[in-house]
Amino acid sequence: MLFEKPEQFLDQPRHAVTVFGMAGVGKTHLSALLRRNNWFHFSGDYRIGTRYMGEFIVDNFKREAMKVPFLRDLLRSDSIYISSNITFANLDPLSTYLGAPGDPEKGGLPLAEYQRRQEQHRVAEINAIKDIPYFIDRAKDLYGYNDFIADTGGSLIEVLDPADPEDDVVKTLSEHTLLLYIRGTDGDADALIERYRRAPKPMYYRPQLLVEKWAEFKKLNGIESDNDVDPAAFAVWGFEAILRDRLPRYQALADNFGYTIEANDVSTVRDHTDFMDLMRKAIAARVK
Repeated sequence: MLFEKPEQFLDQPRHAVTVFGMAGVGKTHLSALLRRNNWFHFSGDYRIGTRYMGEFIVDNFKREAMKVPFLRDLLRSDSIYISSNITFANLDPLSTYLGAPGDPEKGGLPLAEYQRRQEQHRVAEINAIKDIPYFIDRAKDLYGYNDFIADTGGSLIEVLDPADPEDDVVKTLSEHTLLLYIRGTDGDADALIERYRRAPKPMYYRPQLLVEKWAEFKKLNGIESDNDVDPAAFAVWGFEAILRDRLPRYQALADNFGYTIEANDVSTVRDHTDFMDLMRKAIAARVK
């Protein structure tokens, strides 16, 4: 959804935008602000954690509860109910399920199990993105929203080819929404890494990249056995590595199929009018 001039987008009776970029650059903040300005807010991570991975998450809770005799008996008799309270702002149930590989004594998962859950997430993310056209129509038909914003997770770039217009995910997004890259600075990346250290979020690796980074981490730390890897240490180290790997691919997606704004620009948006002015500038910058 590219335009020859800003007015082609601005003058449409309905608007649909997909925001992408690394976590922490303001995607959810902007989406929440626009929701208060009569935009429908679609959260990709929420859709993943409820529609497509909700059963996996809850079954994992139950698996842990079954290890406790008191809770096991209550579960078997249907006397208690366990559910996931995932929200747009709280993705901890999804993060906990995905986990991190390494020493089981420190809460780590066997690498094969971690890879199995990663594949579940890959399929779920693709399906969640493919749901966007349905939700654009649903937002209008059911709730009367003319404007729609899709708030995607940082791992969006891992499930598409940013150079291929025929890629299923790229095609879905570019045909139904305007793609908007919120570009962070090196300082934003450093702050995000520190934030991740304190409060990990759902993490997805491309399969081959996970294999490469797992081997690299073990070699750097002189570790022979998978069970000797500190899962928390690998999670933070891997997050920084994958973040640096993603940045040029975010830009490639924007260069090929969308528009770019700076993370600092998001802080200037107070309402719908401010956002549309920002879109005007972004479109104009590309068509120069």
